[in-house]
Amino acid sequence: MKHNISRRQFLKVMGAGVVTTTVAACGGKNSANGAADDYKNQGEPPVGKMTYRVNPKTKEKVSLLGYGMMRLPNTPDLEKGKEVIDQEMVNRLVDYAMEHGVNYYDTSPAYCQGHSEESTGIALHKFPRDKYYVATKLSNFDPSQWTKEACINMYHNSMRYLQVDYIDYYLLHAIGNGGVETLMKRYIDNGVMDYLLKEREAGRIRNLGFSFHGDIACFDYMLEHHDKYQWDFVQIELNYVDWDFANEINDGNTDASYLYAELQKRGIPAVVMEPLLGGRLVNIPQFLATRIKQRDPEHSVASWAFRYAGTPEGVLTVLSGMTYMEHLKDNILTYSPLKPTSEDDNEFLYQVAKEIVGGETIPCNDCKYCMPCPYGIDIPGIFVHYNKCKNEGRLPVGVMDEEYRKRRREYLIGLDRAVPRMRQANHCIGCGQCVSHCPQNIQIPRELRKIDQFVEQLKTHPVVFKDDEEEE
Repeated sequence: MKHNISRRQFLKVMGAGVVTTTVAACGGKNSANGAADDYKNQGEPPVGKMTYRVNPKTKEKVSLLGYGMMRLPNTPDLEKGKEVIDQEMVNRLVDYAMEHGVNYYDTSPAYCQGHSEESTGIALHKFPRDKYYVATKLSNFDPSQWTKEACINMYHNSMRYLQVDYIDYYLLHAIGNGGVETLMKRYIDNGVMDYLLKEREAGRIRNLGFSFHGDIACFDYMLEHHDKYQWDFVQIELNYVDWDFANEINDGNTDASYLYAELQKRGIPAVVMEPLLGGRLVNIPQFLATRIKQRDPEHSVASWAFRYAGTPEGVLTVLSGMTYMEHLKDNILTYSPLKPTSEDDNEFLYQVAKEIVGGETIPCNDCKYCMPCPYGIDIPGIFVHYNKCKNEGRLPVGVMDEEYRKRRREYLIGLDRAVPRMRQANHCIGCGQCVSHCPQNIQIPRELRKIDQFVEQLKTHPVVFKDDEEEE
């Protein structure tokens, strides 16, 4: 169905308020992100040049690049009729990482639909136990897992899947979600912390810490009790956007500058997660990617974020979820050895951050903590598609967009390809079960409702505008 109407008629049909919302939700006309980091001319990283940081407690040398085992490569399993972890590829990636000095591997019972620990254990088991450090977590998100018995069972299962008899770095996973009351129920009131402290004394946990997302009162509570718990490390989100703009992009989040400073006061090493802000610091608008490439044509856009995250001396390791070999190689190149960012570099990155913060994308890191949705909605898939089109300047932005028809069609077809129709935003009933699981504090039902309204506008109005002169 096609309608040849004027801009003025379109405003009457849609209503000025709707058009304003559509324009605000979309962005300027940026060309596609294209091949800012195409890795076509990627060289081989050197062996033996990895930068290491020293754990102040154990004196262990930890590679500045840590391998996040959260986004492992998949392959189709015809017998099971679904995607499963490609163990052969995981083995190749880990072999390459070990050869190039990466010795820190971070996993969780919650990653890769519960299969990450087992896959990590298989990949690492061939290596001498003293050649790598493995980190995993007490990921007791469900209230049914808050009993001491359930938590101890999860802890022992982690060692069984990882094929180890001690864990180098053990974390309370994502404290902050649900506030202090939830924190107390998950770890304190049930006696789990007392148990873990004894496990550390026995040497089965070599370093004990926590990862933080969400309510800053939980972070402050844990540090206020540092004398009691003696945290060996803390995992925080740190990148050049979150350093000063975390609250602007994710309502209620705390700037990384505060988190890092509080750890420094107490001499607690920081493990960095989300150095790329869930990939958003790679998939940036083309004009920003061009600006970064002009400053340093020989290195990737991603390398700037990794250099920034690895520069502070209080950072023990920087985690990256590396699904593909080219990403692993690029990150090894960045840290073999690290070229720290200068004050001038940081000021440049903060200017880029300001542009990103003004982009109004949905702050989804595709971590999938919100999944599975009880109603089958592919929440991260919907957000990733929207953000990708937004960052690439391909959102149909309404009456001022001369390519409205083309971009409208691309968006709708791309959405159907990325997310099956039965799993799209219009099927969300707003139950809110996902909200408490989101480490970025996204009001997920609200954002899904906005996208649903946006999509309905596109479906209802496949507009072809007349020339303004012709209208007159």
